[in-house]
Amino acid sequence: MRRLSILVLFASLASPSLAAAINYQTVESAAVLYDTPNTKGSKLFVIRRDTPVEVVVSLDGWVKVRDAEGSLAWIEKKELGARRTLIVKADRASLLQKPEENAPVVFEAERNVSLDYLETLPGGWIKVRHRDGQEGFARATQVWGY
Repeated sequence: MRRLSILVLFASLASPSLAAAINYQTVESAAVLYDTPNTKGSKLFVIRRDTPVEVVVSLDGWVKVRDAEGSLAWIEKKELGARRTLIVKADRASLLQKPEENAPVVFEAERNVSLDYLETLPGGWIKVRHRDGQEGFARATQVWGY
C-alpha cells in the first residue's frame, strides 16, 4: 500500500495537468516593496505601476512576489489587481500582425515596456495590447508574466 501511495505521488508530480499554475498579478499603482510583510520592515524599492509580479506566498494583507529579474519582496495585497500585464524582457520585441514568424510588424516595444496580456496561443505566441491600443503577437521568449 505504501508503494502505491509513493507511485501516485510521483505520478501526480510528473503530470502537468495536476501541477499548480503560476499566478501573476499586476501592480495597480507605484508601490513600495518591503523585506518583511510589515510596513515597519526595510523598504527595498518602489515598483512601478503596470508591472507584473509572480505571487509566491499570500498572507493576510500581504503578498510575497517575484519580479522579472527574480528578486523576492513583500507588497501590500491592496496594491495588486486582477488585470494581467506582461513586461518586455528582450532588448526590443517586434509585435506581429499574426502569430507567424514572417507576419508584418505592427509595432516594436523596448525592454521593460508593460503590455496588456490578452491570451496565450499555441506555438509560443502571446497576444498583447499596448496602452495606446495597438494589438500584436509577441514571442513568449520576449516577454515575462504570462
